[in-house]
Amino acid sequence: MLSSITPLGERGRRRRWGVTVTSYLLGSAAGGAAVGALLGALGAGVGALLGGVLGARGPSPLRPSGAAAAAILAVVFALSAAADLHPAGRRLLPTLHRQVNEDWLHTYRGWVVGVGYGVQLGMGVVTIVTTATVYAAFALALLTASPVAGMVIGATFGTVRAVPVLALRRVTTPTGLSRTHRRMQRWAPAVHRGVAAAQALASLALLAVVA
Repeated sequence: MLSSITPLGERGRRRRWGVTVTSYLLGSAAGGAAVGALLGALGAGVGALLGGVLGARGPSPLRPSGAAAAAILAVVFALSAAADLHPAGRRLLPTLHRQVNEDWLHTYRGWVVGVGYGVQLGMGVVTIVTTATVYAAFALALLTASPVAGMVIGATFGTVRAVPVLALRRVTTPTGLSRTHRRMQRWAPAVHRGVAAAQALASLALLAVVA
């Protein structure tokens, strides 16, 4: 879908690519920030509730000590890496089976399309989830038990998710569009494996810190 937001496509729709893409980047960051802040607040609320019920003076289940937090994140990243490797050739990710509305491209102004697409994709879970890093990022936001920290993590997630659209900035001809599509398809498997490997390395690094 986002491969349609190119200088070539936006010119054909009599819109400016820069406006659409800037709106998309901001919308994605905002969508991620909103979910992250909500999860951080949820973590703080549940942590305070459990602390009150259990009468605990130390770290609560959602306000763990540094070592406990590192151990929890190590497990989260390990599970995320395993899910992204598609064991037995099956996708294990729970997800909604919906995409952003393609009709928006031809109906609304560029900045509306950008913000609308950006917010939905930045939220991570309201469209098809293709990688477990979505859940890992938001698990981290929950574990912060802080709306502010959760918002920062969510905004970072949303921004990183949106940045690849900038790779389309040189697509100004049909030939360039076809070439870019082939390049993206060629690199997709390697990028997917790289993401899984990065998560596995992060898990091992966190386990080393705990040890």
